[in-house]
Amino acid sequence: MTDTPLRLAQVLAGAENGGAENFFVRLTCGLNGVTGITEKAFIRNHGHRIDTLRERGVETEGFRFGGKVDLIDNWRFRSRLKRWQPDVVMTWMGRASQATPPGDYVLVNRLGHYYNLKYYRKADYWVGITKGICQHLIDGGMPADRVVHIPNFADEREVTPLPRDSFDTPVDKPLLLAAGRLHENKGFDILLRALVQIPDATLWLAGAGPEAASLKALCHELGLDARVRFLGWRNDVTALMRTADVFVCPSRHEGLGSIVLESWVSRCPIVATASQGPAELIADGVTGLITPIDEPAPLAEAVSRVLADAGFRQQLTENAAREYAEKYSEAVIVEAYRQFFQRIRTS
Repeated sequence: MTDTPLRLAQVLAGAENGGAENFFVRLTCGLNGVTGITEKAFIRNHGHRIDTLRERGVETEGFRFGGKVDLIDNWRFRSRLKRWQPDVVMTWMGRASQATPPGDYVLVNRLGHYYNLKYYRKADYWVGITKGICQHLIDGGMPADRVVHIPNFADEREVTPLPRDSFDTPVDKPLLLAAGRLHENKGFDILLRALVQIPDATLWLAGAGPEAASLKALCHELGLDARVRFLGWRNDVTALMRTADVFVCPSRHEGLGSIVLESWVSRCPIVATASQGPAELIADGVTGLITPIDEPAPLAEAVSRVLADAGFRQQLTENAAREYAEKYSEAVIVEAYRQFFQRIRTS
């Protein structure tokens, strides 16, 4: 093995806010302190993310990533990437993968969902963050020996819970939390229908997206205006989790369900539907509860079960914390990436 540090480029052309974008920052910063790796981030021009990465010591450069018609910026990105002379390049999601050509480096595409694989066929290796996504890659024709499963890890920084009466919330009633993009895939309409059957609980719903207006209309139609707080996009979800009694993930589709890991770290018991990621992660009745997709009644029953039994809540959170520490912690996942990059650098 060479003693020369591995030069790793990470490429992200994502949105201004999002779960994958937040994890990009966590992983990039985690790898930046690893002996034997020299790293640079090539990302879209979002000033807050560039500033965060640079403040944490990551060399970072911003680009427009405007698409195929943006010839000047495409040329600028590719020439800067080539000039940096990476050994390994890892791209995140479709736009970055399309923008990054094969070169004198090992090209890795990282997938966090069940994407259309036509945008990912020029890579040398593929990282899937769940076993299901890895199987999706293999079923799609990627060589099985070049598909690697490496999960995410959660934000492990210590946070202070919010005051229980935040957002005009009753302090003597159960408090539920849900978070994510307000999109049909997230199933928040099912959660609102389930909430009707949990009459004493207040729900904090953190997120923004195209379904915001329809969800608020449904909330009013169901008579829930007094018990639901629409919080908008939040950057303090772990603090919200440390405040709530139960975290609910009612998704119809959820690639990994990084939010599951965040609930485990935050010691907030989770009830989730059997969408792809949560069903793979959660051992039903051990590290959380799993209910059928699109069924409000079982979801309400599971949430009520957790709320009613303090001993059961504690058992779930202790089991989940142990599972996270053994398989999904930052130390475990960063080391898995280090070993993977060192193994493929000369392939």
